[in-house]
Amino acid sequence: ITSSADFTSKLYDTLDWQHLKTYPTDRPVNDAVISDHKEHILLGGGQEAMSVTTTSGKVGKFETRFFHLVYQEEFGTVKGHFGPINALDINPTGRSYASGAEDGYVRLHLFDKDYLEMKDPVPEEEDDEEDDNDVGDVGQTR
Repeated sequence: ITSSADFTSKLYDTLDWQHLKTYPTDRPVNDAVISDHKEHILLGGGQEAMSVTTTSGKVGKFETRFFHLVYQEEFGTVKGHFGPINALDINPTGRSYASGAEDGYVRLHLFDKDYLEMKDPVPEEEDDEEDDNDVGDVGQTR
């Protein structure tokens, strides 16, 4: 997995360097990590450091972002830093992760019970359920 100032993170096959997935964001990505326990990717970054002193943490977008590895969908964020995140790692137990940022802090984040027990949806199954409920007319809703 890569991280880049071009606002993306990319996943490559390590055997043949084939590009597999792209995870687009609206900010520079300084670090990315793949979970060993779930099909999730965590991305960290934010506004460039030279602009941080003139921007609030909310505007600087200094959150850890959670993406589904396969479906490339962002499904969550965790706030906590007031500077760009430059380092992420998931604990080998899969119960927590650490983030380090230019604000001078390393933060340990414990995953809550809902996240640990979360089952990832399978889009194909969701599509099949929607097809079963389809009334057949364009524009008609239930």
